[in-house]
Amino acid sequence: MHFTDAKSILSGKNGYCGMNIYRGCTHGCIYCDSRSTCYQFTHPFEDVEVKQNAPELLEKVLKSKRKTCVIGTGAMSDPYMHCEKELQLTRRCLEIILKYGFGAAIQTKSDLILRDIDLLTEINRTAKCVVQITLTTYDDDLCKILEPNVCNTKRRIEVLSILQEKGIPTIVWLTPILPFINDTKENISAILNECVRTGVKGVIDFGMGLTLREGDREYYYAALDKFFPGMKERYIKQYGNSYELPSPNSKELKKLFQNICMDNGLLSTPDDCFKFLQELPEKYKQLSLFDL
Repeated sequence: MHFTDAKSILSGKNGYCGMNIYRGCTHGCIYCDSRSTCYQFTHPFEDVEVKQNAPELLEKVLKSKRKTCVIGTGAMSDPYMHCEKELQLTRRCLEIILKYGFGAAIQTKSDLILRDIDLLTEINRTAKCVVQITLTTYDDDLCKILEPNVCNTKRRIEVLSILQEKGIPTIVWLTPILPFINDTKENISAILNECVRTGVKGVIDFGMGLTLREGDREYYYAALDKFFPGMKERYIKQYGNSYELPSPNSKELKKLFQNICMDNGLLSTPDDCFKFLQELPEKYKQLSLFDL
């Protein structure tokens, strides 16, 4: 990793702000879209760029903000990758979010988030905190191939259960679904049944497939050659150089997804899930003269 002094830390609009403390990742997920050249990384993806002044920048911004909002992190790079264990920049940023009464929406695959459950609980009590966990395969042996340097699916499900016990709402990202690899009814139903059991608020799905762009396509195909011999050729024959690669089973899987979510009251569209993530409710209603 290498350290930089960032010039800014928050971006966003309509009352929702995004924050990336790190750029790059060490989880090693074979399908990671953040490797794409369109994101203009000037360093190798595994050489994580650390915004060492992130807490100071965040405090300066939040101190001057007139209206609170939800601050999201993890969309580009996991805020709980390995270096966070020692650096604790994410934790320091959460302390500042709590200090100034803002909400937090955190996306991760790591159980390191449980280290900060004290802060997450307090933020949720005083404003709002939502944790988003990615689940792609119920098979932990397959998980070790797809997401080799992070905790497995069963452990992430345990994290969901612990968060539920603390009253912290959760969203699951059921993405990507890789054609010919994890695109089965058994896999989708197993994950969704665990979402129901652990009280997940909603599930984000972008169409039962994956996307490939320059940069992540090459990395993904190299992984296919290593772990699934002959699969790259099957992809090329089926999809050519397409950006969107829907599963051949997408229609059937989407119906299964919608039925389970509808039957159990889970938010099931990206729009509904994002709306829930971004809304910051007023915790305390002001008294009017009629209440006195």
